[in-house]
Amino acid sequence: MKRLLISSTSLAAALFSHHVLAADIADASAPAPDAAGREVFAFDQIVVTATRTPQPLYKVGSSIAILSRDAIESSQTVAVSDLLAQTPGVSFSRNGGIGGTTSLRIRGAETDQTIVIIDGVKLNDPSSTGGGYNFANLLVGDIDHIEVLRGAQSTLWGSQAIGGLVNIVTAEPTKTFEGSAEAEGGSRATGYGRVAAGGAMDRVVWRLAGSYFVTDGQSSYALGREKDGYQNAGLSGRLRYSITDDVSLDLRGFYSHGHNQFDGFPAPAFAFADTAEFGKTIEFIGYAGLNFGLLEGRFKNRIGYGYTDTNRDNFNPDQAVTKVTFDATGRNKRWEYQGSFAILEGWDAVFGAEHEKSTFRTASPSAFTPKPVPAVAGVGITSAYAQLQAEVIKGVTLTGGLRFDDHDTFGSRALGQAAAAWAINDGNTIVRASFGQGFKAPTLYQLYSIYGNTALDPEEANSFDAGVEQHFMDNMFTVSATGFYRKTLNQIDFVSCPNTNPLCTPAKPGVYDNTARTKAQGVELAGAAKLGDFSLKANYTLTDTENTSPGNVNRGKTLVRRPKNAANLSADYNWSLDISTGVSVRYVGDTFDNPANTFILQDYTLVDLRASWKINATFEVYGRIENLLDEVYATTRNYGTARRGAVAGVRAKF
Repeated sequence: MKRLLISSTSLAAALFSHHVLAADIADASAPAPDAAGREVFAFDQIVVTATRTPQPLYKVGSSIAILSRDAIESSQTVAVSDLLAQTPGVSFSRNGGIGGTTSLRIRGAETDQTIVIIDGVKLNDPSSTGGGYNFANLLVGDIDHIEVLRGAQSTLWGSQAIGGLVNIVTAEPTKTFEGSAEAEGGSRATGYGRVAAGGAMDRVVWRLAGSYFVTDGQSSYALGREKDGYQNAGLSGRLRYSITDDVSLDLRGFYSHGHNQFDGFPAPAFAFADTAEFGKTIEFIGYAGLNFGLLEGRFKNRIGYGYTDTNRDNFNPDQAVTKVTFDATGRNKRWEYQGSFAILEGWDAVFGAEHEKSTFRTASPSAFTPKPVPAVAGVGITSAYAQLQAEVIKGVTLTGGLRFDDHDTFGSRALGQAAAAWAINDGNTIVRASFGQGFKAPTLYQLYSIYGNTALDPEEANSFDAGVEQHFMDNMFTVSATGFYRKTLNQIDFVSCPNTNPLCTPAKPGVYDNTARTKAQGVELAGAAKLGDFSLKANYTLTDTENTSPGNVNRGKTLVRRPKNAANLSADYNWSLDISTGVSVRYVGDTFDNPANTFILQDYTLVDLRASWKINATFEVYGRIENLLDEVYATTRNYGTARRGAVAGVRAKF
């Protein structure tokens, strides 16, 4: 079954691949103009992430995947991490069921080497070990579409974008008043509800949405008996007020409150077992921006302020001295200016300046130190960037950019990026190539926690990729293949004491140090076909990762929790009476759960079935069976995952 899946998925990807997997192909009835009024190929979509301005996809040299609202709803997926894993080059691991710590990896990069953005605001958590984003509490909610940009993107998006970037955009209304609601329930006492309403008027566009998810789950400990549940409440909102035709004010907000139960290492054995421990995570994201255009719209400007506040607390009700076992707060304040200028036909420039201030507070109370002195620190980074995109001859678009960072601790650093896209045969063939440099400064936790090391150097990376995309028969079939390579230097790892590091002391269990060099290379195949009422999508990713650190005992080993082989296959059919059915299959190959590669996580195949019935223009009922084959698997050693389950629900739009 597993070999058959890899073979069939690879064949489907080779025959029917599409560079923008899971995206809806735009209406080909008429060409669409870009910002400067030029015609673009009718089948192409407009994307923002790659250049920070709207661009037709055929001009983008970087690798990007798009998940549209229709694709998101059709999949019936609740957790964003599960949704993203359906795209090429993306994998994740989770500590237990939904709500457990979730690490997303793009092309084998570390989870904290990926930037996540919601409505223009970066979601990194300064109080986390690597400063990255935990996908545990990110549910689909009111998301309109997602863009996944693969490869180093630090030039435009800043420190940390070594593996890539995930850009999430919430829904925006198009009618004077509109609304939607959704409710579902099923196995493991799981329930999910969402409501949203908004309107678009002459000067004001607004939308508010709320969601709630609850499940009894399963034991976080794979061999445990008691269930570890999860709850999440989320709110989002946006408001745009057009002061004049060329000046507008943007306000956006996002709130999430997650409560997850998990298992730990109780005394006296200190072995993983069922416990009553639980955690709370509260996240708030806010943005305010002023947009104004000059020179009849050729020169667009944005001044913005973004704010994130993440509070994480863990509790152990069975602990006598203190119930709190972990307490952390991370805040990020970001001021930015961005300008875009249409120099002349086919030549566009993007430039900007940013200042980011991050602070953190963290403490780990225990029976021995119930009131420890918290680690508190802050750091700032000021940046400037510029990028030029030019269609030098018809169909050939070149992009080049530079970024300059001035870090409070690590001084100045310059980065570069270049890309090329060549659209041939009226865009039916597109050749892409890109090069990007990555730079990730050590986090506040790595610098100033009890394990901190202020002598750390920044992580650096060089990333290359190249690929080709072919469209057939008016986009009924497409094929694409992309090869990628990344080399990372000065990677920061936690090393146990005692060792040769002079920061080691008898009282310190470990310290962060620049001990690792790594590389990742591979191939991504993706595919799509549309034959009347039948559609097929597939992708296959080969990711070969390696620890290349000189003198390291694990030199030559595969990096932790990076599957070498991963594949997705999705097929849907629209029957008469507005009924549709579909099946999704995901295969994940063997992975290693420790740097020495002595613990193996076995490969697994997940099969999901889904169906929906559009009763009328307002109501739709749907249902799905998850893990149809009742596969027993793990993405993290000793942590449990969900077995077979069924869910049914209803949607309404008005």
